[in-house]
Amino acid sequence: MAEQAPALALDIGGTKIAAGIVDAKGQLLHQNRQPTPRSADPDEVWAAAERTIADALASDALAAAGGEVRGVGISSAGPIHLPDGTISPVNIAAWRGFPVVERASVAVPGVPVRLAGDGLCMALGEHWRGAGQGAAFMLGMVVSTGVGGGLVLDGRPYTGRTGNAGHVGHTIVAVDGPRCSCGAHGCVEAIASGPHLVAWAREHGWAGADARELAEAAAAGDDVAVRAFSRGARALAAMIASVAAVCDLDLVVIGGGVAQAGAVLFDPLGAALRDYAVLDFIRDVRVIPALLGGDAGLVGAAALLRNP
Repeated sequence: MAEQAPALALDIGGTKIAAGIVDAKGQLLHQNRQPTPRSADPDEVWAAAERTIADALASDALAAAGGEVRGVGISSAGPIHLPDGTISPVNIAAWRGFPVVERASVAVPGVPVRLAGDGLCMALGEHWRGAGQGAAFMLGMVVSTGVGGGLVLDGRPYTGRTGNAGHVGHTIVAVDGPRCSCGAHGCVEAIASGPHLVAWAREHGWAGADARELAEAAAAGDDVAVRAFSRGARALAAMIASVAAVCDLDLVVIGGGVAQAGAVLFDPLGAALRDYAVLDFIRDVRVIPALLGGDAGLVGAAALLRNP
């Protein structure tokens, strides 16, 4: 298969499953999204993925590009297990040890299939076509319903032993902090994710509905909303400084729904980072917003085929 042929990218999450056609330059030519079925039957969930794959393979975009794909890249919510090609997404209860690589190989035979966690694929997408272009040592992060991440080290994706490296949402930033959904205490996700920002604000008298309203309230100067984002930003800054010190980062790219709050998150984050990132070699680490939005996972999944 020619290296210039496009890739088929699959992005699996708890709320949606998407498939796309991505050309060799990282342009997303076609995509189709379907809701992730709320079913206890693993095959019924996979059927939704198969429909998106079939749609992509039958697309005019692929026909115009020659009609064949050079491989399949899969971005999945985790945990994943690369050695077995299986996934157990927390928010897809039907899939525990689901053989997604094997199933994709059957659906699209005769081409390589690559798998990575959604945090890493977000990082790869931003590194290839978004805000992370040119960075050698980068952390890509999603701050939304949860906090996820992926590492690009020396210009290449770093997966770790099982494929879950870069799982920064479960970095401990408060030893006696609130209990996280993972069972530990003080994870950054338990402080800085959207639902936890909202929960803290409500505990302190705010009466709004969700993280978007909280961001609007913070932008309007509401004291509790401002303090909620400052608290979350400080937790994120502690995590970023820690990961930067371990991995010698030069760039952090942040996407996701909470990151769309803009200055109400990034301003206190920058101020807190100056308190935590004090070592000479991490003092200048840059933290910037992502550019690709919801397309980063598909672009990053396709990028897996560039880094065998």
